[in-house]
Amino acid sequence: MKLSMLLRPALPLLFSVLAACVSKDEHQKVKTALDQAAADRDSKGAELEKTRLALGTSKTDGDKLAKDLEASNLKAVQMEAEASGCRENMAACARERDKLRDDLAAAVKDQAGLRGSVDQMKKALAAVEKQQKEAEARVAEFKSLLQRFKSLIDNGTLRVKIVDGRMVVSLGAEILFPNASAALSPEGRKTIVDVAKILATVERKYQVEGHTDNVPIRTTQFPSNWELAAARAITVVETMIESGVRPDRVSAASFSESRPVQKNDSIDGRKANRRIEIVILPDLSALPGFDELQKLDGK
Repeated sequence: MKLSMLLRPALPLLFSVLAACVSKDEHQKVKTALDQAAADRDSKGAELEKTRLALGTSKTDGDKLAKDLEASNLKAVQMEAEASGCRENMAACARERDKLRDDLAAAVKDQAGLRGSVDQMKKALAAVEKQQKEAEARVAEFKSLLQRFKSLIDNGTLRVKIVDGRMVVSLGAEILFPNASAALSPEGRKTIVDVAKILATVERKYQVEGHTDNVPIRTTQFPSNWELAAARAITVVETMIESGVRPDRVSAASFSESRPVQKNDSIDGRKANRRIEIVILPDLSALPGFDELQKLDGK
């Protein structure tokens, strides 16, 4: 651009010189060539300016692209950070999930154990309630017998007591038998009949036990107190059966002098030891562990 401006003032002079040195035709050719050269110069100048402008635009676009690339890189870094945070959160969630699974498994196990404990407690409670009902039934039965035997108790004919957890109807031998005899007296027979009629209404088993003092007896019929106690127990059993007690619910036993209730060093003590006891046998099926005992029986 600057070159064309410097050459313009010199062109007429240059043409004059050239005109003086060459012919008209040559002059015309030279002029044409110069015009063409000037046109080419101007065209090249325009192209150069256009290129310069294009370069400026390209630089601007390049700067913009660089900024965009920097922004993209920054965003990529941020997204990576966010992705890393998400991965950490996912890992934490996985750990929490595994912990919840373990807690659930433990809870299920504890629940099963608790259910087992509850079942055991229910069984234990049921067993206790059953025993309590049975105890209440025995107490009610004992009170009922006391009421039924009230008149005989009041006149001193018998006593109702608890011995080794069993109900016992105790009758003095002097009321029932003559001395050294196993035959019931009329009063003794009436007493046994009255007692038997009451016991026949109770669905229980009975054992009639004969007891003596420690004074020995040696007769042909009774070589010792064992035979005397056994004979008296058998006589009572037979009378009870005659009075309505089922034979399969009554038995006889002799304890001779082996179970005194008082010392034998006095008349009253020996009198108390000479007795007949009707033991109301417990129902073994109502006792704890009866089912296990049946299994051990092998039947």
